[in-house]
Amino acid sequence: MKIWLDDERPMPPDFDIWIKTAKRAIQLLTVGGITAISLDHDLGDESEQTGYDVAKHIEQGAYNGTIAPLKITVHSANPVGRKNIEACIRNCKEFWLQHYSASAQD
Repeated sequence: MKIWLDDERPMPPDFDIWIKTAKRAIQLLTVGGITAISLDHDLGDESEQTGYDVAKHIEQGAYNGTIAPLKITVHSANPVGRKNIEACIRNCKEFWLQHYSASAQD
């Protein structure tokens, strides 16, 4: 399943589900079966979680080995938010590389 996380921009046709909150995206990631996710940073109300919170959740799951490798892209127009999410993505790739190459050697 491919997730589009954005509270305003409509979902492109190549995605399966349009999620508007970080909380719901994290719930779906916890269930599993996600193959790709595209993240916006700003998701409406500033008191709510952001796409960066979702990226940090994925990063933690990649580190722990609880979230399998998936394609992560960023479509946010927020330059600072984009930079933070991209840092998480780089970490995820490194954690997945370490975890899955170590598993292959077992």
